[in-house]
Amino acid sequence: MPAHPHHDHKHHHNHDHTGHVHGPATYDRAFLIGITLNTGFVIAEAVYGFLANSLALLADAGHNLGDVLGLLLAWAAASLAKRLPSARFTYGMKRTPILASIVNAMLLLVASGAIVFEAVQRLQSPTPVDETTVIWVAFIGILVNGATALGFMAGRKSDLNIRGAFLHMVADAVVSLGVVLSGLAVLYTGWLWIDPAVSIVVALVIVVGTWSLLKEAVSLSLDAVPASVGRQAIETYLAGLPGVSEVHDLHIWAMSTTDVALTVHLVRPGATLDDGLLAQTCRELSSRFGVAHATVQVEAGDPAHPCTLAPSEVV
Repeated sequence: MPAHPHHDHKHHHNHDHTGHVHGPATYDRAFLIGITLNTGFVIAEAVYGFLANSLALLADAGHNLGDVLGLLLAWAAASLAKRLPSARFTYGMKRTPILASIVNAMLLLVASGAIVFEAVQRLQSPTPVDETTVIWVAFIGILVNGATALGFMAGRKSDLNIRGAFLHMVADAVVSLGVVLSGLAVLYTGWLWIDPAVSIVVALVIVVGTWSLLKEAVSLSLDAVPASVGRQAIETYLAGLPGVSEVHDLHIWAMSTTDVALTVHLVRPGATLDDGLLAQTCRELSSRFGVAHATVQVEAGDPAHPCTLAPSEVV
């Protein structure tokens, strides 16, 4: 940020994170349980898929293995986000959950494509399978994935990384439910095409659910204002502060999937340094708008030294 004749920087870190999830640490247990349950289920599904001659179960085992990797990725990102800042990474590793959200969304889309590809193959040459085994294994899959999803349910709205993990598990539970229903339908009708047809429907459901996750994660990686933050409301609040005649160079972005940062220039003609006002402003930004990391630059508005960043089109 260019130097100005009248400025001060006030960093205010509020780690209470009002209105936020209290850090990724609370999900360590959920990740551990989810990874353990799903790894066990992948092994069981692969064994029974082979024994029952079910390509559906073997394909789902491969898909679930991808989900275990997705959970490991989300957990690693949540852990990295807690690292302290360093001389090089001055924000720490807070961005890693955003990257993990993008990769998780891509994994889900690739898995959906694999399900559709497999389903088309099976529509062309349907083969009889041991449907009873398939139904029971898939039913266990609903329980395993449902239990794992419950562990992430609380944080899915306020943390995109946790939402990615939650969507992964819900998608798996839906896939397993589809396998159970199609298995029952095949048992009672003998129509082998039902199984792959249901797989295609399930894959489309996953794509629709994943698209919003990918879109939001990409937006955050491009420093978009997080969807949960009202930019106009913040600008109105700042413009109404005592002595402020102009607000410019306002930037709001996500440091992580839970932390929001802001920088702004406030023009206060004739104003002296006021640490009390800065502290109060940072507290309000945190408690009212969820912005925990605010950097405020105050200028006197001297026409002899205009701020080069004042025009809205200048970044």
